[in-house]
Amino acid sequence: MQYLLMIYQNEVEYAKNDEATSQKMLAEYQTFTQSIIQSGNFKAGDRLQPTTTATTVRVREGKTLTTDGPFAETREQLGGYYLIEAKDLNAAIEIAARIPSARIGSIEVRPIWVYDK
Repeated sequence: MQYLLMIYQNEVEYAKNDEATSQKMLAEYQTFTQSIIQSGNFKAGDRLQPTTTATTVRVREGKTLTTDGPFAETREQLGGYYLIEAKDLNAAIEIAARIPSARIGSIEVRPIWVYDK
């Protein structure tokens, strides 16, 4: 089964990290990503640009409305994701717990509803 692991953390706090801390976190992410590629769990994953680059789209009464920024103001922002293959939810949770940002933010684990073609 496929799961989306959404990585949430406070981007304002993260931006306060010094260069050494940022490099250490990057190295941890590279190690984690390589481990799930090698285990066959990795399907996709990317880091997102800051929420200041986001645009929210809504359609109301046939009109497209856009708003600068994310959908809602929250303490933690979606910063990236991994799409993984795991045998069940427990296996997906074990993988999510290894994501470096789980120590400073949160990881939402959600099953993917794969549509048959």
